[in-house]
Amino acid sequence: MAIHYDVIIIGAGAAGLMCAATAGYRGRRVLVLDHANKAGKKILMSGGGRCNFTNLNSTPANFLSDNPHFCISALKRYTPHHFLELVERHGLDYEEKAPGQLFCSHSSKDILDILITECDWAGAEIRLNTAVQQVAETTQGFAVTTSTGTLTCESLVVASGGLSIPTLGASGFGYELARQFGLSVLPTRAGLVPFTLHPELKAHLAPLSGISCPVEVSCNQISFREPMLVTHRGLSGPAMLQISSFWQPGDELAINLLPGQDVRTTLADLRNHKPQSTLAQYLGLHLPKRFAQALNEMNGWQGPLQACRNQELDTISTALTDWHIKPAGTEGYRTAEVTLGGVDTRQLSSKTMAALDHPSLFFIGEVVDVTGHLGGHNFQWAWASGVAAGQAA
Repeated sequence: MAIHYDVIIIGAGAAGLMCAATAGYRGRRVLVLDHANKAGKKILMSGGGRCNFTNLNSTPANFLSDNPHFCISALKRYTPHHFLELVERHGLDYEEKAPGQLFCSHSSKDILDILITECDWAGAEIRLNTAVQQVAETTQGFAVTTSTGTLTCESLVVASGGLSIPTLGASGFGYELARQFGLSVLPTRAGLVPFTLHPELKAHLAPLSGISCPVEVSCNQISFREPMLVTHRGLSGPAMLQISSFWQPGDELAINLLPGQDVRTTLADLRNHKPQSTLAQYLGLHLPKRFAQALNEMNGWQGPLQACRNQELDTISTALTDWHIKPAGTEGYRTAEVTLGGVDTRQLSSKTMAALDHPSLFFIGEVVDVTGHLGGHNFQWAWASGVAAGQAA
């Protein structure tokens, strides 16, 4: 006889563990399955090992989806303040690194420990090193064949994540399962991911690896003002990760290297009042020195400003405030923080996360087509969607 559970959750990540505790507290007999040897691997590496576990300013506007209204219900019913109340109850030390962005003061492990403790208190069982091989619908629910035997359940929750960071065990299993039960899966691609550059620009910028400066980057009528980081492969940092979710192959990025400054007017004033000053001196005051030098070399800017005509000042100003580059691509799922696309939310209940045609089958977290901006929003979706399914499964 197969061992029977009320709820089986596939995936011991943020959404799966949150769902397990929520369902367990309702008195449901819950089992969480994961093929990895450790729960919450993505939690542990997130936020540079400090886990940006929520964003106090998170709203539905911080999420991308082909069905943008879907996320509203879950996010309104389980807010960042609800999760904050949970972690404070466990005595977590945390800090606000940027407005609204809450991080663990010590280690991401503190968040994982809270989730595992909650599952323990709720009576939810976590079974690791267990691969799900097959799922079949039965008259009582589902039969789940695993590497350690067959299990049955009344409700099945898919919290298997997306394709980002395959070294942590990411796979397309959740998408395959959705298709098996007749749900459509929207095209997936890497999101919140660094850009790679074409050889010529890469040769100019690669020696500047490690340099960061605040910029405003725009693409497809979306803009972010955040730091940009030069890497030996291309461009990263919060600005580039944010805009990557809105970029499509072949698109150009428009980068303002001096956001908030009236560069054209300032250069004209310098030319008039300090004619011997150079562009290198001006840039050295506003950009990292090596980055300023590289810009001068790339553009061939030399000599005092008094030698620049108005048209040249226009050209220089445009180069600094509307620098257009066409990335070669992105680093892909290998370093992406999230997966864009996924299970089409039009086939799910926005209240319970259940498939409309299979009311005992739920999809939560990254596997569905809801993707947050950088800064704790994706964890908030994991908590909110996990609670929504946990209250119904």
